[in-house]
Amino acid sequence: MAKNKFHDGPGPSQRQLRVGELIRRTLSEVLARGDVHDPDLNRLSITVGEVRTSPDLKIATAYVLPLGGKGQEDVLQLLARNKGELRRVVGKKVGLKFAPDLRFRLDETFDRLDDTRRMFEQDAVRRDLDE
Repeated sequence: MAKNKFHDGPGPSQRQLRVGELIRRTLSEVLARGDVHDPDLNRLSITVGEVRTSPDLKIATAYVLPLGGKGQEDVLQLLARNKGELRRVVGKKVGLKFAPDLRFRLDETFDRLDDTRRMFEQDAVRRDLDE
């Protein structure tokens, strides 16, 4: 049976959470200001919803979503193409001894929220909740 990625251990440490949030804020600022030397990437408005780091802080996975949700695969390709520059900027601004390897994934949080809302709108679910 596959492990659930959210419940397969004690959870992230305070350090992981703190570094993840610093990286998230830094990536958000860099992408919002267009500090990357790629006009294709700078044209896009990208939300960085969360950054999760590995326990050793060597890998940081950023969960991103383009504004409006359109062009998701293009955004992932552009971010991957500029990963080296983004890593250097993050390493310099966050002040870690070693800059983490950046990985980018689509943030599916909003999709799950929409699915949950639809579920709560179903008659059978409403009936169960009212009881």
